[in-house]
Amino acid sequence: MDYNNIIFRVEEGIGTIIFNRPKALNALNSELLEEFSCALDEISGNEDIRVLILTGAGEKSFVAGADITELAKFNSLEGKIFAKKGQSIISKLQELSIPVIAAVNGFALGGGSEIALACDFIYASEKAMFGLPEINLGIIPGFGGTQRLPRLIGINKAKEMIFTGRMITASEALGVGMVNKVVVPEALMDETVKTAKIIASKGRVSLRAAKQAINGGINADLATGCRIEVDSFALCISSRDAKEGTSAFLEKRKTDFKGTLKD
Repeated sequence: MDYNNIIFRVEEGIGTIIFNRPKALNALNSELLEEFSCALDEISGNEDIRVLILTGAGEKSFVAGADITELAKFNSLEGKIFAKKGQSIISKLQELSIPVIAAVNGFALGGGSEIALACDFIYASEKAMFGLPEINLGIIPGFGGTQRLPRLIGINKAKEMIFTGRMITASEALGVGMVNKVVVPEALMDETVKTAKIIASKGRVSLRAAKQAINGGINADLATGCRIEVDSFALCISSRDAKEGTSAFLEKRKTDFKGTLKD
C-alpha cells in the first residue's frame, strides 16, 4: 500500500513507521490514523518483522497530538466515533505480538504521548517533550491517556499532568519512569536501532510469549499472572528456538535462532 502521511520500511527484521506530516508537527488527522492502522495490519501479517520502531519526521515532533482543525468541528457523536477509532488503533498497536519501541524526537503531546504509552518502551531525545494538554482545550485525553499514563507512572503524577495540561521534559519523563533512556538528538535513532537489533536476534516464539505474559498479567492478581506465565513458558519450551538456545548453551556456541511461530 502507498502511504501519504507515514513512511513505512523494513530492514533486517526491523520495521520502522515514521509519522510524516512535518509541516503540521505530525499531528494525527483521520487520514494518518487510517494509514497507521493499515500499516499495523501489514506488520501483524509479516512474520519477518521482529521489532517495530515508531518515530516522527523532522526534528521538532514525534506526534504533536490530534489535528485541532478537525476536533473543532466535531459534535458529541463525531467526537465519540473519533475517540473510539483512535483507541481501537492504539490498542491494535499495543496488542502487536512483536516488541515496539517509540523513538521520541520532539513533541509527543496528546495522541502522541498516547501512542508512545502503548509502545513497549520509549527512548527519547533530550529535546523531547511529553504531555496530555487536552484540558487546555476544554476536553480530556481520548485515545487511552487517562488509563495508560496512571498505570505507568502512578495515579497522582498522572492526575497532575492531566489536570494541569503541563508538558514535561525528557529528563522529567525519565525520572517518573515514562521513558527508558534519554540521549542527544543525533544519537536517538542509532541507540534505538541498536536495541532493536539485540531484540530482533532473539527467538520469535519467546519474544511473543514474554510480551503476552507481561501484558496479560500486569493487571491481574499475582496468582493469575503466574498462571499466564506458566502457560507461556510451556508454549516456548517445545519450540525450535528453545531447542537451539539450550543446545547452543550446552555446546558453548553462539545461538542462531531461526524458528517461526509455527515451530
